[in-house]
Amino acid sequence: MKFKKLVSIFLSCALMAGMMAGCAGDTGTSSAPATDGQVSEAATGDDTTAGGNHKIYLITMDQMDQHWVNVDAGCKKAVEELGNVDYTWLAPDVKDDAKQIECINNAVAGGAEAILLAANGPDAVTAALEEADAAGVKIVYVDSAADFPGVQTLATDNKAAGTIAGEEMIKALEANGITEGKIGIVNVNAATASTVAREEGFRAAFEGTNFELLETQYGDGDAAKSKDIAANYITQGCVGIFGANEGSTVGTGNAIQEAGQTVIGVGFDKSDTILNLIKNGYILCTMAQNPDVMGYEGIQSAVKALKGEDVGEEFIDTGVSVINKDTL
Repeated sequence: MKFKKLVSIFLSCALMAGMMAGCAGDTGTSSAPATDGQVSEAATGDDTTAGGNHKIYLITMDQMDQHWVNVDAGCKKAVEELGNVDYTWLAPDVKDDAKQIECINNAVAGGAEAILLAANGPDAVTAALEEADAAGVKIVYVDSAADFPGVQTLATDNKAAGTIAGEEMIKALEANGITEGKIGIVNVNAATASTVAREEGFRAAFEGTNFELLETQYGDGDAAKSKDIAANYITQGCVGIFGANEGSTVGTGNAIQEAGQTVIGVGFDKSDTILNLIKNGYILCTMAQNPDVMGYEGIQSAVKALKGEDVGEEFIDTGVSVINKDTL
């Protein structure tokens, strides 16, 4: 009988370990921004063992992009200032709905009082959010919202920013005497609300022009996949390519560099790699968001909500700026 009980306990532990594997977490504490795709946990205040602190999780789409590292850094800054928050960043290793659902479930099981969420898509995580809400967890969206009520959304006005990206490409093309031709779009997927809105805005900028916008291709935000897509667009004779997020932009820039052709690349997000691609002339410009603001204000809003205070507007535009050679 004792042996059977030991086997049962062992199998239960193994099952739990398997569930946790899809959503990475670090049980240590750190005051520095997470890097190299890691996740981080930070606790501040005199009592870091949960005590009277609010327990808040950040759950992002993946660990791949520097964008999420900067959201995490903004969260940590707010945590340090507030002094009454136990904070953890959880993220799937890649964009995957099932893995993000695991992260949400793990946060709730871990005692989360609030979750800052960058949703992979509008509908995939709804059931998990319903369970979190039923458990009393406050949901604050950063970067990309799901189709489920939250306390607040802090994000870029992605459609407006996409239009700016399109306008920047048109200006550059016309400055080179190009008033018609094919335009390629490298997006993440057809479900992520933020990048879908960027594409809508980008396409809107070309209405009434003689440019032909080709069917969108999806690379899951992966730089290598996006490079192959962009290379195919170049082979088709495209005069311009738009990358809708960090990985899409890096892949586009690398393809333009490898092809050695004059193609106008415009992207989204800011990372050291993207800035180098701009500096070297392979990407014209990028739409730089303010992910640190999303994280910082997201933590502040979560704490206000937990204290029953007014968080203000339901949607906060965290802004965007155009980075090109002149602004580096």
